Amino acid sequence: MKLLTYLPAWLKNKFFISFAVFFAIMLFLDKNDVFTQLDRTRELRKLRQSKDYYTAKIEAERKELEALKYNPAALEKLARERYYMKRDNEELFIIPENYGLPKN
Repeated sequence: MKLLTYLPAWLKNKFFISFAVFFAIMLFLDKNDVFTQLDRTRELRKLRQSKDYYTAKIEAERKELEALKYNPAALEKLARERYYMKRDNEELFIIPENYGLPKN
């Protein structure tokens, strides 16, 4: 009881005590506490970055598809680069990118 005499009046106020208890419960014990909200915000930022990345990727693929539909040169380039196709009168030599480099 002697401890209460040394406390300032505003710390003994019932409204301050109830607000402090409510604040502590909301800060640490609630299912939507501050730490959970920070994790959710971080996850939301990652998901938005991922969405932007995949949206750009889809747009690039869509442009490539349009080029393949209407441009025979683009179709030939894709066939040569990705599927190693060649014309009848050509020879094809495939050299790996790390050819001649020492292994790490």
